[in-house]
This record gives sequence, structure tokens and C-alpha cells, in this order.
Amino acid sequence: MMSFPKVCCRSRSGACGALAALALPLALVASAEPAEARIKCVNGFQIVNGSPISTPYCQDELVAKVAREYGLKVSAASIRNNPNLKHNVCRHIGRDNRIYMACIDANSVGRRPF
Repeated sequence: MMSFPKVCCRSRSGACGALAALALPLALVASAEPAEARIKCVNGFQIVNGSPISTPYCQDELVAKVAREYGLKVSAASIRNNPNLKHNVCRHIGRDNRIYMACIDANSVGRRPF
């Protein structure tokens, strides 16, 4: 059986208590898992505190996903960074119900007749 030496901490400065107070938070930080910093999108909506919020970032991701299903080779980053690419993609597949709202801004040309 292994025995550990007893550490007596009876100083008047309270250094032992200060060491224990510092050791506990450091142990908790070291064992904590890193937070997930990625934006979570579900069907064109960003999930924030469990609630879906419509954001342009997630809408563009949905446009790219649907475009890939139609056979177009586009990425979400290229849709976000190139408005002309988004306009062209929306012109070809913008009538799909999944991305109709995401493509309204890309396809708008001002006032249209009824």
C-alpha cells in the first residue's frame, strides 16, 4: 500500500486555501471540452438557442445544396461571395419551393407587372 505524506497547512496567510481555490477552476477548465463554433443550419434557418432564425448565410448554404442536387457544381462559399453566381443559379433553379424565398432578392429587378 502506498502512503502519501501528510501536508499540513496551518499558515496564518491562508496560502493553502488560496492554492486550493486556484487549483479547482484550473482543473475544471482543463477537463472542459471546446465549444462548437460552427453555425448550425437546418433547411435554410440558423439554429440559435434552439430557435430557427432565417439568415442569409444559411439561405445561401441551402441554395448551394439544392443546386448540387440539380447537378450544378457550386459551393456555399462561392454562392455567398459571388452575387452574380447566386443570380445565375437562382435564375435556373429559383422556382424550386425549397429556395424560392432565398432567391427572391437575387431575382428581383424592381417593379414587375402582375
